[in-house]
Amino acid sequence: MIKKKNTSIKFIALGGIGEIGKNMYLVEVDKDIFIIDAGLMFPEEEMLGIDMVIPDLTYLKDNKERVKAIFLTHGHEDHIGALSYVLRQVDVPVYGTKLTLALANAKLKEQDYKASANFIEVTSDTVVELKTVNVSFFRTNHSIPDSVGVCIHTSEGIIVYTGDFKFDQAATKFYKPEIGKMAAIGERGVLCLLSDSTEAEKPGYTTSEAIVEREMSNAFYNAPGRIIAACFASDISRIQHIFDAARENGRKVAVVGKSLERIYHIALDLGYLEVADDVIIPVSEIKEYQDREIVVLMTGSQGEPIEALQKMAKQSHKLLNIQHGDTVLIAASPLKGSEVFLSKTVDMLFRAGANVIYGKRTIHVSSHGSQEELKFMINLMNPKFLIPVHGEYRMLKAHRKVAIDCGLADDQIIIPDRGDVVDWKEGTLSITGKVPSGNVLIDGIGVGDVGNIVLRDRKLLSQDGILIVVVTLTKQEKKIAAGPEIISRGFVYVRESEKLMEESTKLVREIVERNTAKGSFEWSSLKQEIRDELNRSLFEKTKRRPMILPIIMEI
Repeated sequence: MIKKKNTSIKFIALGGIGEIGKNMYLVEVDKDIFIIDAGLMFPEEEMLGIDMVIPDLTYLKDNKERVKAIFLTHGHEDHIGALSYVLRQVDVPVYGTKLTLALANAKLKEQDYKASANFIEVTSDTVVELKTVNVSFFRTNHSIPDSVGVCIHTSEGIIVYTGDFKFDQAATKFYKPEIGKMAAIGERGVLCLLSDSTEAEKPGYTTSEAIVEREMSNAFYNAPGRIIAACFASDISRIQHIFDAARENGRKVAVVGKSLERIYHIALDLGYLEVADDVIIPVSEIKEYQDREIVVLMTGSQGEPIEALQKMAKQSHKLLNIQHGDTVLIAASPLKGSEVFLSKTVDMLFRAGANVIYGKRTIHVSSHGSQEELKFMINLMNPKFLIPVHGEYRMLKAHRKVAIDCGLADDQIIIPDRGDVVDWKEGTLSITGKVPSGNVLIDGIGVGDVGNIVLRDRKLLSQDGILIVVVTLTKQEKKIAAGPEIISRGFVYVRESEKLMEESTKLVREIVERNTAKGSFEWSSLKQEIRDELNRSLFEKTKRRPMILPIIMEI
């Protein structure tokens, strides 16, 4: 498969290292750049108002003529969600399996990508022949069908990216990993293994989906009324378990949530979900059945179910609300930073009269391999070097320890930071430079126009509110014609703070009169003085620091 001697091999992570989500990895062979995955990350709690986060694409923009292809491992948003933004910068073919490309295409439409992408479908048996390298694939076991690992064949050995994986011995037909093929790849010689680190801190093996299926069916059997089953929209394995448990227990399933409906229909049309026609019903027909015959399969607007469950508990969901006697199954783990939100939601569901099954019972398991499975992958591939990817820093360090247990030496394991250039030279792998990397924040249709300063202002507004000070001066005499008027939002309740507002108005008047009496004055210095003195006065009296916006007009 090797065409010629490769003189330069580099690896760069633009995302997915030191974080969960935003997976995007570059492999450079000679002058050619190959992109593996293009994922997004959902915003963290302090990213107020942000819809999603994508990798910094500056390096790709600056080197777009060298980018030759994009390879997608599977259809989860943390691996395909930034694809439309990448394709706006580079016009290259996108390789992926049937389901992955169908989900990626739906995501492009959702993100209003107008151009037509050059999608090229592959299977695990496909070999893509490019100028400097050949690329092959192998099937992996994950919570979504059509997941593959990617092998880039160079003259120095194979670079293997596992994608997300685990080894479930009871995996069904759409989820079976190609263990024999992995072993054969290892025998041919793996230069570097880029391996999933999500569950590297967890000893043993990840619990089998067969146990989840059994627990799910038991929970359905014992539920006296309606079942509200909440999961991530793209967790097709879990969706299949819910449909199977519903069929076994004689229940009908109604699907709620736009992203869930979209992914459900794509998977069903392509044959990756097996659902009997008489099991599925529209939401509008729920009332025609008894409560014990109903399952509601639901998720939220972003494909994440917890927020929608909270609306149901508050009786404010537009389609369905929690009623006394419902059983709520939360078959999803909370996103990073939303554990407290989940805890409050569970409490609200109990208050609304539901019985909630979550966490303690095995109705959801991780879709990533634990320590023994990571060891198995390392032993199958037998790499010269390992780069742990897809995980926060502590997970990468845990993966390093796992690799040392497998016999790899310290200098065979590289843990780079996001943006580090890992270079292969003369038989060694080392970090030789850095490219631009970081977070690009998406807010509405704005890409990257919200930065740290805007987020800081949003945080300040959310904590102490805003004061707008309006003063109108006459053009000739520079005397106060109207105001000062102070408008408060989110700072104090004006009706109960009349004295404070009067004192603040008087202070602003004194500042303006003092400056205008000089004859000539700087508008900017007058505004700054209003900010500084008003800020000091308000902090002494309230111990709060609202954002102060002076507006001075002339008539």
